[in-house]
Amino acid sequence: MTRVTVMGGSIAGLATALFLARGAHEVTLVEQDVMGTSGSLDEDFFGRSRPHVPQAVQPHALLGPARAVLKARTPDVYADLLRLGAWEQHEFDWFTEHPPYRHGDEHLVLVRLRRIVLETALRKAVYAQSNILVKTGEAVHGLVTEPGRNDVPRVTGLRLPDGELKADLVVDAGGRRSPVTNWLAGAGTRTPEAETHRVGLAYACRWYRLTSRSRERLPRVPYTSATPRALSIAFPSDNDLLGVALVCAVKDPTLPALRAPRVFDELARLFPAVEAWSAQAPQPVGDVHVMAGLDNRWSPTADGSGPVVTGLVRVGDALIHTNPTLTQGISLALWAAEHVAETAHRAHRHEEFARSYDQWTRTVLKPWFDLQVSADKDNETRLSGEAQAAADDEARRRAARFPCALEDPVVMRAWAQARHMLRPPAEAFGAEEVRTRIERWLKSRDDAPQPATGPSRSTWEAVTAGHPGKRV
Repeated sequence: MTRVTVMGGSIAGLATALFLARGAHEVTLVEQDVMGTSGSLDEDFFGRSRPHVPQAVQPHALLGPARAVLKARTPDVYADLLRLGAWEQHEFDWFTEHPPYRHGDEHLVLVRLRRIVLETALRKAVYAQSNILVKTGEAVHGLVTEPGRNDVPRVTGLRLPDGELKADLVVDAGGRRSPVTNWLAGAGTRTPEAETHRVGLAYACRWYRLTSRSRERLPRVPYTSATPRALSIAFPSDNDLLGVALVCAVKDPTLPALRAPRVFDELARLFPAVEAWSAQAPQPVGDVHVMAGLDNRWSPTADGSGPVVTGLVRVGDALIHTNPTLTQGISLALWAAEHVAETAHRAHRHEEFARSYDQWTRTVLKPWFDLQVSADKDNETRLSGEAQAAADDEARRRAARFPCALEDPVVMRAWAQARHMLRPPAEAFGAEEVRTRIERWLKSRDDAPQPATGPSRSTWEAVTAGHPGKRV
């Protein structure tokens, strides 16, 4: 049995604590905010300020990997998600009939929900677990360290206002603003090899309540619409709520105007992805929420010479923070939580454990970080309004993947495998059968693979004119 202290009570911290406890470890979970709930999802979601988790009010969904981990590790939590209003949507639901089954199709399922639904279900299970001690409203002041081998410090606990909390292993689940990097520097560690890529995209979102049951009347329109300067994404969610996101470049001078509810509503309705829901009479709930200044950040605790510290591992956004366009964050967090739970019994082998965990994160998680960075660079370039070079054949094939998938179940399977992190895009779309179908689809068309679906720039600017808003 290993004594583990988890710092941070968001999704990554809750899941790590729960997986560890159900593996017979003694766990203490420390969270600086009060984790109590009102008993109402809407009150906790719309009425509670969460300055340390700015992404909490943005739309979310669970990809196949997150669903698989929850069903395998905590089937009770997954059942609770569904009881609370989350629902499953198979990628093949787009078609009138599912194509003949192939191995792995059962994993191509998206779980529609708000972040608060998953947090509520995890928190309920954590509080019911007898070998988890929860300390809320506790601000951690620093790490407890001692000298280790080869001048690599070893973390042995946390410093709390009322003293030291000792542990065999400390898990940093403190999110993208975790102070642990600064604490490690203060402890004299080497500087780890972090990567940071500024995301030049901004997200404005608003929530709407549908007057008819969303699952019974799903519009047959892609949930993403795009113009050369903006994206719109519709997120049908739990309990007949619809999240709508408008995405544009941070440098777009019209961005501040999106904070005005009237401007946001009018622009959103000009995208087919949102307009298709108008038959269900969506009623706005709450304000417009804008999120910008994001980084894709990789924050390991090792460099080329090996671990810079032992006795501590990072999970969730503290380790790998990604822009939400690919919806990877929760899956990456749950993968890490699961791996910590599976290997924590070896934590007493301090250097070996730290080295092994770092190697696992670089092999399993880092490629998806790199994919997000690449996707964001492409999106930023496309939405910046800068002149684009003529698309080469490979760029046309990439642009054709999604619209072709909407017509061809074989291509949809490849697209869904890449989306749900089952296969890298190059592998999923590199299969000869898939390449052939995309080439055939392209030859049948004279126009662009992905024509603009949304307002013209002149219309966008006309709607935002006279509403300078507040700077983001």
